[in-house]
Amino acid sequence: MPATYGFLSTYPPTQCGLATFNAALGTQLNTSGRSGVVRLLSRDSAGGGIEPDRDAPRSVHTWHIDAPGGWPAAANALNRFDVAILQHEYGIYPGDAGNEVLPLLRALRVPSIVVLHTVLSSPDPLQRQVLERIAATADAVVTMTDTARQRLLDGYAVDPRKISVIPHGAGRRGTGPREDHDRPNLLTWGLLGPGKGIEWALHALALLDDVRPGPVYTVAGRTHPKVLEHFGDAYRDSLKALAASLGVTDAVVWNDAYLEEDDLSRLIRSADAVVLPYDSTEQVTSGVLIEAVGAGIPVVATEFPHAVELLADGPGLLVPHQDAEAMALAIRHVLAEPGLTGRLTGLTGSPTLRWPAVAARYQALATRLVSNRSPLAASVPA
Repeated sequence: MPATYGFLSTYPPTQCGLATFNAALGTQLNTSGRSGVVRLLSRDSAGGGIEPDRDAPRSVHTWHIDAPGGWPAAANALNRFDVAILQHEYGIYPGDAGNEVLPLLRALRVPSIVVLHTVLSSPDPLQRQVLERIAATADAVVTMTDTARQRLLDGYAVDPRKISVIPHGAGRRGTGPREDHDRPNLLTWGLLGPGKGIEWALHALALLDDVRPGPVYTVAGRTHPKVLEHFGDAYRDSLKALAASLGVTDAVVWNDAYLEEDDLSRLIRSADAVVLPYDSTEQVTSGVLIEAVGAGIPVVATEFPHAVELLADGPGLLVPHQDAEAMALAIRHVLAEPGLTGRLTGLTGSPTLRWPAVAARYQALATRLVSNRSPLAASVPA
């Protein structure tokens, strides 16, 4: 009988990349139809999102993280399954540095896999301590890139035998027809907030005023709920003001919506290039990057770690942070050679990036943990 999986994460209709990741992975692993999700939910979780696919596991319990002490019931719910898969990101668990996940892990009676979405290069002492304890308590730890694995080994006291590298999965967004359009389409999508670096993409767009026909730049996605709660739409408004001052207002489309899968797929397929102008030097995982590469769309990205690892062999795609001139040059290069995609990434359509292949690796890891509840014991000399 197939294993059942208990997932702990944010979850649709919450609007965030973590929820989308968990739903996609859960859908692939829910072969028995008996897996379930313990959903993390806070007051500021964005509503109005898309419900999970009918093949995705159902939510069996909600951990309301605004109030302390919710972990025992969450642990009890996860213990009803054969394996627990926990997503870890900063800010989603209650307690100092999210430390309320620790008693939950200790209370699990089933094997646990913790998926690390962020590995900080310079954590504060409490962040380092909590992550080290998570790794010590979990049966297995997953990073999505070799960069993240190496950062974990270099900066934290973690048993390397517990770490597996399993890439972020990609959907089949590149399989539909491409839409014809008169002007080149540039695209950035995802929840919007400071640090996305959209201002540098706007500056780059202004430097492309000699390109004919002139490109259109679409910025798709709602403002991040935490940003909206504390600052309103000040960042989006500042970007619109910047576009006006640069004279590119008519070349920018602001799509302030959380898109359904079909709509997002059509938008991605319409793009001639995906622009990832992120300011962060810490980002070791980017679902947007994987989706763009999997769809066969050229990417122009700043040198954040995941982009460096995935696109290092692609000339003209990686650009320094906050360098509008370099970004404009890279975009110009991509638009000048429409057939450049496969040569740039070498990963277009790669089956290893597709969700079925990624889920199969999680399944193999889970099977090993279930067959031997203490997988390290066999490898430790007597």
